[in-house]
Amino acid sequence: MRQAYRAEAPGAQRLRYALLGLDVASIGWIVLASFLPASPLVLTIDVGLGLVLLAEFAARLAASTRPWRSLAQPLELADLLGILSLLLAPLLYGALGFLRVLRTLRLLHSVRLIASLRSDLPFFRRNEEATLAAAQLAVFVFIMTGLVFETQHRGNPHIGNYADALYFTVATLTTTGFGDITLQGRFGRMLSVVIMLAGVTLFLRLAQTLFRPNKVRFTCPSCELQRHEPDAVHCKACGTILQIPDEGA
Repeated sequence: MRQAYRAEAPGAQRLRYALLGLDVASIGWIVLASFLPASPLVLTIDVGLGLVLLAEFAARLAASTRPWRSLAQPLELADLLGILSLLLAPLLYGALGFLRVLRTLRLLHSVRLIASLRSDLPFFRRNEEATLAAAQLAVFVFIMTGLVFETQHRGNPHIGNYADALYFTVATLTTTGFGDITLQGRFGRMLSVVIMLAGVTLFLRLAQTLFRPNKVRFTCPSCELQRHEPDAVHCKACGTILQIPDEGA
């Protein structure tokens, strides 16, 4: 089991891509379910998806060298709570639906997974920093959207599904602030403040990454400088001759 999750063989890499697909599919269902009434069919799909995710979670723990330490990590606990919210949906009839937003934190693992598989993605290798910055921004937007939806849709008439929550989140992140949708209560106002502050810093970071001159990562054998021009022959810090691998013509 440990080899399947951590080895670099083609089969293990395909498994990791499949797990990434499972993460995206589960979050896609959470979004879709926000548009649907809590019918028996929806609750049955919740349980089925929860069982699949629970099996994957157990396999992930079994693959860890220290499963109890892995279980104690905040992201793993959040993932487990998100899974339990799916499994318990029929008993509580969706009362723990707000916990589903924790499932979106699993995307943080997915971002690191993409980074570890850069050898399979030439585009990612050429644009690693910009791609990771955009992915992290997308993860943050999705997490904030889920949090807005789960905390507001029961009492806020303007937020009935993920589309409404996404509209508010993007308008707030970009500090556009149309004002047609506002979050209710003190918690809602504080959440709006967090989104606005994060929007300023995240968008600034993404813009800096996108417009910064493209460089490659290669450790200089002498001074260990990490970033160089793509066609650099010598390290600009110490002058050591570099042998940066390329992809050919």
